[in-house]
Amino acid sequence: MVLKKTQVVFWLFTAQFLYASCSLKDKSIRQDEAARQEVTSPEQNISQRGNHPKDMVLIYDGGAHRNIQWNAEHFVPYVSCKDENGTEQWLFDGFLFLEFKDGKGRCFASYYEKQGARKVEWEALVNNYFREGNAMDALEARIEQVITETQKAIPSKRKVVMCLPEPIPNQKDWGTLEGDSVDFSIQSDRLAACKWYIDYAEKCFQEASLNNLELTGFYWIAEEATNSRDLAKDVSNYIHEKGYNFYWIPYFRSDGHAEWEKLGFDRAYYQPNYFFKDDIPVSQIEETCQTAIDNGMSLEMEFDERALAKTGWGYRLEDYIRVFGNFGALDSMSIAYYQGGDAFYRLYHSENKEDNKLYHKLANIIAKRKNSN
Repeated sequence: MVLKKTQVVFWLFTAQFLYASCSLKDKSIRQDEAARQEVTSPEQNISQRGNHPKDMVLIYDGGAHRNIQWNAEHFVPYVSCKDENGTEQWLFDGFLFLEFKDGKGRCFASYYEKQGARKVEWEALVNNYFREGNAMDALEARIEQVITETQKAIPSKRKVVMCLPEPIPNQKDWGTLEGDSVDFSIQSDRLAACKWYIDYAEKCFQEASLNNLELTGFYWIAEEATNSRDLAKDVSNYIHEKGYNFYWIPYFRSDGHAEWEKLGFDRAYYQPNYFFKDDIPVSQIEETCQTAIDNGMSLEMEFDERALAKTGWGYRLEDYIRVFGNFGALDSMSIAYYQGGDAFYRLYHSENKEDNKLYHKLANIIAKRKNSN
């Protein structure tokens, strides 16, 4: 069949129109899909946010009153341990480095001392964590030792959280920023000091070149919202701009504990405060677990050197393990571990087999939780 010129033009026009319509429809579908992905993954381009540790141990260091040397040897029972078959298993995936006072009369959060820490103490605290052979450098060294001994790579970098001091309200002797005196009765000055600290800590971490560690966020030292309710959100915004997480560990029934998300924290670990007094009933752990579940919080497990057999308080740590298990926390919730000074280390090195048994019970739980990820 011979087509006339007008017919050929008509069919060519029709084909182009249909192709363009299909292309526009396909482009629209892809744009809609991209929009849906953007809505469901708002943090996909942020480096660390959402990258939370599952088991984070608290390492108190930086005050003159501390007598523990956080060298590579001291981190041995925290980084890994052998299971019953002699296989090395990795333990804590998170390490929170913190301090609440300098041991010389200055505090990093309200109420611990009469005087608030100044810029010089804030800076010294950060420098301590990056001192050669101490804290982060020591943790890095121990991880490298395990990798060398086992010839196995670490499954993921260990997550580091650094404490962030609270600017003590109305403090006027903190120091200067860009030549101007800082006054903590002024909200913008309190925020400026926090930003300076975050920037300085980040710079120190980047310069340290720690291959097996990653800085995942900052921890607000104040355990209640009383003096920071109007500040925490602004601090959180700055931390988020830099791609990090903001952590908090409020004490039992503390002011603002249920407001943790509104205050700007990405994760809040709720303290039962059961271990420390023998007249506190185990029901307080149960209430803490239920409150945490109801408010989308995580939990803190607590013990100190009194958990050793010679003191007889190990049963209270056992209570945490049992109740946390009953509430499903050991299966599904992130946990922070308060150990006083280095109680986990002492349980490991104790000459009493009951202490060693308690250490391995908790260590095996932590190792199993890693494998369940």
